[in-house]
Amino acid sequence: MKLSQADFKQRRDLLAQHIGSNSIAIIATRAEMYRNRDADYKYRADSSFYYLTGFAEPEAVAVIETFAEGEEYSYSLFCRERNREMEIWNGYRAGMDGAIEIYDADEAYAIDLLDEEIIDKLLNKQRLYYRIGQNAEFDARVSQWIQKADAQQRRGGAAPAEVVQLDRIVDEMRLKKSAQEIELMQIASNISAEAHTRAMQSVKPEMMEYALEAELNYIFGKNGCVPSYNSIVGGGENACILHYVENNKPLKDGDLVLIDAACEYEFYASDITRTFPVNGKFSPEQKALYNVVLEAQLAAIDATRIGNHYKYPHEVAVKILTQGLVDLGLLSGNVDELVESEAFRQFFMHGTGHWLGMDVHDVGAYKNGEDWRVYEAGMVVTVEPGLYVAPDDETVDAKWCGIGIRIEDDIVVTENGPLVLTKNVVKTVEEIERLMAQAE
Repeated sequence: MKLSQADFKQRRDLLAQHIGSNSIAIIATRAEMYRNRDADYKYRADSSFYYLTGFAEPEAVAVIETFAEGEEYSYSLFCRERNREMEIWNGYRAGMDGAIEIYDADEAYAIDLLDEEIIDKLLNKQRLYYRIGQNAEFDARVSQWIQKADAQQRRGGAAPAEVVQLDRIVDEMRLKKSAQEIELMQIASNISAEAHTRAMQSVKPEMMEYALEAELNYIFGKNGCVPSYNSIVGGGENACILHYVENNKPLKDGDLVLIDAACEYEFYASDITRTFPVNGKFSPEQKALYNVVLEAQLAAIDATRIGNHYKYPHEVAVKILTQGLVDLGLLSGNVDELVESEAFRQFFMHGTGHWLGMDVHDVGAYKNGEDWRVYEAGMVVTVEPGLYVAPDDETVDAKWCGIGIRIEDDIVVTENGPLVLTKNVVKTVEEIERLMAQAE
């Protein structure tokens, strides 16, 4: 499945409404990134740029111009020209003809003409919308354009009087997903769930973390996907490092392995974490802590509902985690007081989730003014509580040390309650042990 040009046009239509009459919006894609000598990282277009255009090539700028009230807006795309020699080396380009015929631009220009052509488009516009602070080099170019447009005053022209942050509009547009976007995220989630299932079935004691990561990457690649982020495959105490990405240690018999890994499909991300025993069987201590995290996660998912504020699922999870830590003897005292003093942060030091979409940590404000915003239909969020007992923690019984657990799923807020996109990968102790036993 792919989004159609009608989907991208609908977004541009909405943006044109938001910016109002006699305005101009300018958005550039991401630059190519240098990796090392004669090699770049595989290119991926900027998410917001792609969201509005569907155009995935580098060196491109989109311009949306509005005019008098009631008039149609204009969409221009600046992109690379067709170049037979470069296409032989690096692949085909759309060129100006393709920008119009394939990507529905009203006008198309060579990217080399941007500095020249943009001045006329800026003249006599009331407001300029662009992504302030995204790229210092582009900021400097925009400043120069404004100066050049202002220099036209004696000829009857002028630069926009207001410069407005475009991200505030586009980020809010991206925050609530359409049915088509949710379908793409469901595909990404299904592929990622298959990868996690394969990892549970493939793991063996003394296997290297990177070898287990390779099992995930095989499923991603087989389905034409790439990882949404750097995969975490942390065995034993490495699971207590929240952003562990070295993935270069052997997996030991008796340890848990925490995998935080997922793919993106057609520019839409998934995000899954599962924790399971390397040898297929949870120890009593591992099982006890795991079930506390699972109980917290299930309750937090259920709390991800229309009308609840963004932080409420976190509050629900924290209460359950803290109670569990007291019950198991890792904390002592009154649960409410421990929550109030944030004593739980010794073992749970991050939030319970984040927005998810085209970016794994997706855009959109978490607050309206001073207040946490409330969930609305179409928002997608992760729910990922965890417990991490440092290997050198001398405040707890040694049997708990070095255990790190996180369970993460992707949730769509709907009129009918939370929709779990990542439900295809098992997560109860019994389901995990059964699946792993079947693979032997």
